[in-house]
Amino acid sequence: MSNTCFAFKQFQINQDRCAMKVGTDAVLLGAWVFPNGSKTILDIGTGTGIIALMLAQKTEACIDAIDIDEDSVKQAAQNISGSKFAHKINVSLTSFQDYSKTTGKKFNLIVSNPPYFEQSFKSSDEQRSQARHADVLPFEELIEGVVHILDPKGKFCLILPKLEAEKFRLLAEKKGLHLSKLLRVKSRADKDTDKRHLMQFEFIPTEFSEKTLVIEEDRRHNYTEEYKEFTKDYYVNF
Repeated sequence: MSNTCFAFKQFQINQDRCAMKVGTDAVLLGAWVFPNGSKTILDIGTGTGIIALMLAQKTEACIDAIDIDEDSVKQAAQNISGSKFAHKINVSLTSFQDYSKTTGKKFNLIVSNPPYFEQSFKSSDEQRSQARHADVLPFEELIEGVVHILDPKGKFCLILPKLEAEKFRLLAEKKGLHLSKLLRVKSRADKDTDKRHLMQFEFIPTEFSEKTLVIEEDRRHNYTEEYKEFTKDYYVNF
């Protein structure tokens, strides 16, 4: 299998035209989010379409997937049309800022693996830089749009590095989005620092739950049983 193509158990991802390839963050988010009877879902910054496809595997909801990169939208559309979940997913070329102002829809579930670099060195590859840097979708604008189109009883889920997650949580709380669920992710069992935070927000304060997931034991590709169980519905080798 070449790095331009990634096979999952129930679908295949072609990624030769996308700046951001299939990565652990997207898989973590797609595996962690449970639609819980959602009828409408929005995937912000769909890229290859991987998260939309992962969610389509476990829900009958109608999924809207959006991205601002034309090549990514074409690739996502290709991946989705080649899957058995094509009837559930609609892909659109648009910014979230524009989409949230014009859609007229309310979503039961919104998911995003958003850009988060703010003041770091930008790649000479404009497409990759756009996918990674938050100036194309600042946290404040992401939160504002979510507040506008999330159903009053809906959920908003995303993944961010630890420091960015802590900043995002404070901004979200100020806008009335309350953290209800948190998954701390560590890359290895012998590492003390969290690698990523997966967060679920809701308008209505509810009982808070928190867990930790460790990806690898003591060396690269020596995956924990917990991580294998977490991703077994998707990864071919688990």
